[in-house]
Amino acid sequence: MDRIHITGGAPLNGTIPISGAKNAALPLMIASLMTGETLELINVPRLADITSLLRILGNHGVDQMVVGKRPGQSTEAGQTIRLTASNVIDTTAPYELVSTMRAGFWVVAPLLARFGEAKVSLPGGCAIGTRPVDLLIMALEKLGAEIEIDAGYVVAKTKNGLRGAEIDFPKVTVGGTHVALMAASLAYGTTVIDNAAREPEVVDLAECLIRMGARIEGAGTSRIVIEGVARLHGARHEVLPDRIETGTYAMAVAMTGGDIVLENTRADLLSSALDVLATTGAEVTQVKGGIRVRRNGGGIHPADITTDPFPGFPTDLQAQFMALMTLAKGQSNIRETIFENRFMHVQELARLGAKIRLDGDLAIVEGVERLKGAPVMATDLRASVSLVIAGLAAEGETQISRVYHLDRGFESLEAKLARCGADIRRVRS
Repeated sequence: MDRIHITGGAPLNGTIPISGAKNAALPLMIASLMTGETLELINVPRLADITSLLRILGNHGVDQMVVGKRPGQSTEAGQTIRLTASNVIDTTAPYELVSTMRAGFWVVAPLLARFGEAKVSLPGGCAIGTRPVDLLIMALEKLGAEIEIDAGYVVAKTKNGLRGAEIDFPKVTVGGTHVALMAASLAYGTTVIDNAAREPEVVDLAECLIRMGARIEGAGTSRIVIEGVARLHGARHEVLPDRIETGTYAMAVAMTGGDIVLENTRADLLSSALDVLATTGAEVTQVKGGIRVRRNGGGIHPADITTDPFPGFPTDLQAQFMALMTLAKGQSNIRETIFENRFMHVQELARLGAKIRLDGDLAIVEGVERLKGAPVMATDLRASVSLVIAGLAAEGETQISRVYHLDRGFESLEAKLARCGADIRRVRS
């Protein structure tokens, strides 16, 4: 099993190109099932989750063309993927494929909307909470689907097509909004989604569906209206920048010191997180085509956060922010409201010398003067990278095992950091 070795203490200086967003690319790829024509996606990151989803789509019969790196292009440049679902041969998504990633379950929506049936295994993914699919199923049932659970599979059918409906989510759900958007785009009549997720990745999916011929208004607000159409066509769409990767590297330089320009990204995608970061003593400024983050000499100031759906502080940056706060001059309070098990990185940060106390959904972080390198183990995707950030600032060597989690969500992590002065390397098993 691969490990990452880090010798901490070096500031980060230089530029880091931000990849396309994994959380946007996955639903966009799934949307290819909604048409028999080709969907071309640009700026797709090279990640394990992307590869896993390509296997799921291939199982359904989706033709795939992954455009290779062009001459003079760095390995960190996003790839182009062309997907054509003109000959779908199977509407079943088996357990052995869907169990590796939660987003694989979302194929239920386009399969049901276009073919009237789908049999999809209940999902897997990071062990950060139950993350039930009940709201996704509720949305499909509102649209007229007949659904039953059979031996770990969701079996969905519709005799005469899906019908527009009012879907009022009792709580904000990104996955539920993705599923409702795709299913409603091919339903008969008008669908209204209330309490819809407002995340940029939802907007990106809506914009792609509109390019494919869908009629959608209100994406990015809590109320989305969809007028169903009979069919969708092919399109060309560029995946938006990864706001979680952007925030991760911004917090890394805030913790280690230095001066980094994050290229090919947008501040509006994570303004709440950048606003909090600025209160910790980091200087955050917008530059042409990206964001500049620097911290020179001054200490890290404590700050309190509560994770919330967009535009609030992202749960996917909570672990990284906690790593930063371990070296703050004072106490910080971090409340996690999205996932009930997303504090599993606490015990690993403690191995580096962090002082963190848990009280239900609240983590109370007492800043320490220094962290010391130690062997640690990744527990999920975002927890993994929080250990990388802490290791970059710790004295001595940190060894991180189970780094396959990192490969699911961070493209060329070691190369991007090493180019900016980090002493980081991967040791292959």
